[in-house]
Amino acid sequence: MDSLEIRAIVYATLTGAVPAFIWLWFWLKQDKERPEPRGLLALCVIIGMTAVLLVIPIQKIINEYYGQEKYAYVLWSAVEEIAKYIGVLLIALKSAELDEPVDYPVYFIAVAIGFAALENILFVIEPFRTGDTLTSLMTGNLRFLGATLLHTNASALVGIALGLTHNSNWFSKKVMLLIGLCTAIGLHALFNFFIIESNGGSILQTFGFLWVITIIVMLLFEKLRRMSGIKYV
Repeated sequence: MDSLEIRAIVYATLTGAVPAFIWLWFWLKQDKERPEPRGLLALCVIIGMTAVLLVIPIQKIINEYYGQEKYAYVLWSAVEEIAKYIGVLLIALKSAELDEPVDYPVYFIAVAIGFAALENILFVIEPFRTGDTLTSLMTGNLRFLGATLLHTNASALVGIALGLTHNSNWFSKKVMLLIGLCTAIGLHALFNFFIIESNGGSILQTFGFLWVITIIVMLLFEKLRRMSGIKYV
């Protein structure tokens, strides 16, 4: 591996991962009164990154069969959202540390950030390799405002759905999980549709839509905080 390759990896990591971890820092600040174990959160981030490597070959198969057909957007989104859910299921959902409603979105967000961070790196590393630094920086910034926020919101909605049924029966939890996953997949598919079909022409409107979803997520997050008996001092 030559020095150019090493520099490309370093720059891509800084450009792709650091902005994603800024979002993680923001959301962890919302749970600062009863923070989750850092080791468990780190495992969630790692499993999120691992999920990207599993999702890519599945999405390639979808592309081979369906190409740019509109329902392929739903399939791409479903694969990613289900993969992130499985990551949380393997690492956190069975943990004794997950003991209050607000914990659910925290762990889902951690997995989503890991997923988004590696995805961002893979998007920007090639322009860095070819010396197109401006394109890499622009792509990184756009993904910070767009794709990273999308992954965070989509996964947070699944976590919020489960958090709302923290003390409910098994059936209610499964119904809300299904609703949460369908909502996340729908949001993800809409984002893909608007970005791809408009060729970036409606990017500001799409980002504006994401920020509206972010506000809704923050309000629901606060509801879970109150359900958990947490209040701002």
